[in-house]
Amino acid sequence: MKVAELIDRMKKELNMRKYSPQTVDNYCSVLRHFSKYLLNSSVHSVTGQVLTDYFDYLKTERKASHSTLKLHLAALRFLYKEILKQEIDFDFYLKIGKPETLPVVLSVNEVQRLLDSVSNLKHKTILSLIYGCGLRISELVHLKCADIDKDRMLVRIEQARGNKDRYVVISENLLALIKKYYRAYRPANYLFEGRHSSEPYSTSSIQSFFRKAKSRAGITRKATVHTLRHSFATHLLDQGIDIRYIQELLGHKNLATTQIYMHISTFNLNKVKSPAGLLQLD
Repeated sequence: MKVAELIDRMKKELNMRKYSPQTVDNYCSVLRHFSKYLLNSSVHSVTGQVLTDYFDYLKTERKASHSTLKLHLAALRFLYKEILKQEIDFDFYLKIGKPETLPVVLSVNEVQRLLDSVSNLKHKTILSLIYGCGLRISELVHLKCADIDKDRMLVRIEQARGNKDRYVVISENLLALIKKYYRAYRPANYLFEGRHSSEPYSTSSIQSFFRKAKSRAGITRKATVHTLRHSFATHLLDQGIDIRYIQELLGHKNLATTQIYMHISTFNLNKVKSPAGLLQLD
């Protein structure tokens, strides 16, 4: 079977199992990358040693991140276990050690400066929604107009990661901004339409205007669009909101994933007094 045919088969199988469009694209991209790595070898004749060498190549030569390694592992596991049904002497469930790093978080002041630097109404509404509701960028672009519940002040996130629906709260000022945007753009289906009304807005476009806004706001840290989601969670924790409620708002399956924000939040850190305060330092 040719690579193009295999990609098409994988895409159909993933769609049938209701994987998110982003996951479908990512898995197919991994398959393309893996087939190029194999050169003249067939995907069907891969051994455990070839897979071991491939992940070593990703880690040492391509300097792949933890998330990239996990993505490649998940995609190739799906390929060989679910599509090709091949038994290979390779641990598709191996644990890839995650580096002990904390996410970058913007202060409320920095978020305000970022949004103040955006004059385009559509762009400002997009960034405000990502921060104000703690959305993933993939969740934002797939929002439908009908997902905004104005009466209950909620946003419905349909078939998010893990194929689960959830609701997130929305503030009055954010709802007012969405209404202003809606009156100006009149979207028909997707809340944020792409070049064609039948398509969602481009994630790469969002990343592009975020970088420009960050530069205009004078923010020099390595912040990305996803940093707004990290900031949402941390700022809620700073307010003393129960972490289990934050877990639900973020759509995290495991509480341990949400608990990383406890290492960043100032809610408990501000209760700690440095012992230097006991000293005479004049």
